[in-house]
Amino acid sequence: MQRLMRFLDLWNIYKPSHGFHSASGYLHCQALSEVGAPRWNDYDVPKEFNFASDVLDYWTQMEKEGKRGPNPALWWVNNKGDELKWSFSELTDLTRRTANVFTQICGLQQGDRLAVVLPRVPEWWLVAIGCMRTGIVFMPGTMQLTSKDLLYRLQVSKAKGIITTDTFAPEVDSLASRCPTLKTKLLVSDHSCQGWLDLRSSIKSASPDHTCIKSKTLDPMAIFFTSGTTGFPKMAKHSHGFALRSSFPSSRKFLQLKTSDIFWCHSDTGWILAVFGCILEPWTAGATLFIHHMPQFDPKVAEQMLFKYPITQCLAASSIYRMILQHTSTSLRFPTLEHCTTGGEALLPEEQEEWRRKTGLLLHEAYGQSETGICCSTLRGMKIKPGSMGKSMPPFDVQIIDDKGNSLPCNTEGNIGIRIKPTKPIGIFMGYEDNPEKTAEVECGDFYNTGDRATMDEEGYIWFLGRDDDIINASGNRIGPSEVENALCEHPAVAESAVVSSPDPIRREVVKAFIVLTPEFLSYDRDQLIKELQQHVKSITAPYKYPRKVEFVSELPKTINGKIKRSELRKKEYGQM
Repeated sequence: MQRLMRFLDLWNIYKPSHGFHSASGYLHCQALSEVGAPRWNDYDVPKEFNFASDVLDYWTQMEKEGKRGPNPALWWVNNKGDELKWSFSELTDLTRRTANVFTQICGLQQGDRLAVVLPRVPEWWLVAIGCMRTGIVFMPGTMQLTSKDLLYRLQVSKAKGIITTDTFAPEVDSLASRCPTLKTKLLVSDHSCQGWLDLRSSIKSASPDHTCIKSKTLDPMAIFFTSGTTGFPKMAKHSHGFALRSSFPSSRKFLQLKTSDIFWCHSDTGWILAVFGCILEPWTAGATLFIHHMPQFDPKVAEQMLFKYPITQCLAASSIYRMILQHTSTSLRFPTLEHCTTGGEALLPEEQEEWRRKTGLLLHEAYGQSETGICCSTLRGMKIKPGSMGKSMPPFDVQIIDDKGNSLPCNTEGNIGIRIKPTKPIGIFMGYEDNPEKTAEVECGDFYNTGDRATMDEEGYIWFLGRDDDIINASGNRIGPSEVENALCEHPAVAESAVVSSPDPIRREVVKAFIVLTPEFLSYDRDQLIKELQQHVKSITAPYKYPRKVEFVSELPKTINGKIKRSELRKKEYGQM
């Protein structure tokens, strides 16, 4: 509380709110009439676009004219019961001040690169929008970065500045001598640190007068470091067109957010989904973004939030919903929740059914990458096919292609490709920065090759199989890990599983399953259980796909978003750890 009180006092305009609002009563205070931000045609791209001036400031004007309801733009809480609410008007004021801190105090200019390693603190949103206003290239990073990760990112990006917490400040100081371009260090903390500029006090003292740059739609806006399974992460550079895409009519059909919605996105701040789901999607619609600052995800807390706050939509990785389901055996009829979206990993059909049975809601799947943002989805109101991640989202033309870029027939396994010729669709990445060779490698005929394997049915629904480098080639049989994991998770003994390739002297590689058992099966004879699970997989899917090796583990390695790190398990199998 002391930290938040200091933060609130610093602005002189915010007060913490104790206790919870009634979920059933809050939504009686809605927008006077539904209004919408400016829209652009899916294929008629404007020459200039800036999310800060064209969207955020638009909603500020709507607030001033009384054309938007009283709901905040940002509703932030933490696990101590503290709350902070910012209107669009307050966001405009504070992000203009932040922009002035960058340009007037730090001397950063349009095109400079700024590394941002922050948890879900309010300053993250000020920094992101402040970068847009100034044309500074925003480079988010997760709080799970190691010292080696930080050094690599600062060096390869030639970052001019970094914003982080006192957790990382000593690490950055120890690396600074090896980062010749690093000139600016901004700190978000209650404590001062020599050589670091205090961001909060700087924002308070900065002028609120700032003129947003007239950025071209194809000017660089952000760089996201990919989480590739081999080699160092690549820098996927995105233009302001990535933000523009959320204003396209086709994109508005994805979540169909309204100004009265309270939208909770669970993404870690280091990933592209955070920019998409924690800035672009909700604020393009003039909706309220709800954020709970949890250092580690807790399904019990998440369940409480959905009961106590008037959240109407939720976007999270499949593992988030899975953990909530595993946490409780009771009904989950959340009073205001209307729509749920998931992505990041394959959703099991039985999990879809269990979520529907306990909540009365369906889970709508989506798919994307750091290079693409969301490119496939099951739109709100669209027919759901359990196990499918939906259809291609315009302006992207998604096809299943072979290794030469030829479109494949329905129900044929291939690579997920996005057409980039003759016209590159708005919203796809500009390329891997400073790495034309890697950019060329993913161009396959007229398509961008995602490296993900899938099939497409006659209705255009896409069925994910796995990463191309996750695919297991056992005795000439290509096996997608998701197929085996789905089969395993239908057995009551399996709480979670991860399937990777494992070296074999005869078959070169075989299927190995790492399994977390449910509590009821922890005391079972392991050898007998392995045989039972192997037979179970043979009965569910093609017999050659069964795991010849099984290892029981207490937990699976995961990212902060809950995605399973198959690459880490694979390295372990091949002695690379």
